[in-house]
Amino acid sequence: MDLKTLIDTPPWDWPSDAGKMFQKILNDSRAQVSDRLIAAELAGGSTVINDDLADALMAILRDAEEPEKLRAGAAISLGAVLELADTDGFEDPDDVPISERTFLNIQDRLHELYLDYSNPKEVRRGILEASVRAPQDWHQNAIMTAYSSGDKDWMLTAVFSMRWVRGFDNQILEALKSGEPEIHCQAVNAAGSWELDAAWTQVIALLNDAGTPKPLLLAAIGAASSIRPQEAGEILIDLAESDDEEIAEAAEEAIAMSEPMSEEEDDENDASGWIN
Repeated sequence: MDLKTLIDTPPWDWPSDAGKMFQKILNDSRAQVSDRLIAAELAGGSTVINDDLADALMAILRDAEEPEKLRAGAAISLGAVLELADTDGFEDPDDVPISERTFLNIQDRLHELYLDYSNPKEVRRGILEASVRAPQDWHQNAIMTAYSSGDKDWMLTAVFSMRWVRGFDNQILEALKSGEPEIHCQAVNAAGSWELDAAWTQVIALLNDAGTPKPLLLAAIGAASSIRPQEAGEILIDLAESDDEEIAEAAEEAIAMSEPMSEEEDDENDASGWIN
């Protein structure tokens, strides 16, 4: 398979050597930038990412001679594995596709590169958006600085980052009133992430407005099911019958999440050995 075919192929159907293909393209400075951008995007997938691919992405990110867009893309591609490592930890090495040493090294290098103001804005934004998926102490100040900058690009990155870093309820509520569609959408995602009840009225208004743009509607569906699951289930029934397959599927999933756990499922959880 070539790169363009892999974009439209589920990762579990990729050939076994897909990761090596991505790494070869990433390491080849003579390859077309368009191909390297695709390779950088796909390299972060959980089915292929490993220490070697992570190192290849970091090498691009550190190289000031590489195109800005490629450096930013390399940073963003690391976000998913950082989140996985931060969530699952390293008690069982098989749970995370990169080593703990690589994880800690990525975190340290991203922080250093973010603090280097000689790096272009697009690169630093990519670094912040990736690194917040494994939150660290420095992120609070970085997000607040970005949000308060008045720069629309930085504000978008800040609101995106609030989805992973606690302590920004007031800013999220403020961003829900933004006239910038992308910022508004990220604010809805953040409100859902933190089950922000104060955002409920605004989220429901989006669900009830036939003119809500699709990306914003999808974000509102997810947020509603997180903020008030039982009430959301009742509201989402009509959307589950939408002619738009993606909207209907999102609503159905949200409704399923909002349904009370059955006694049988509750008993299975009790028997699982987890202690609350």
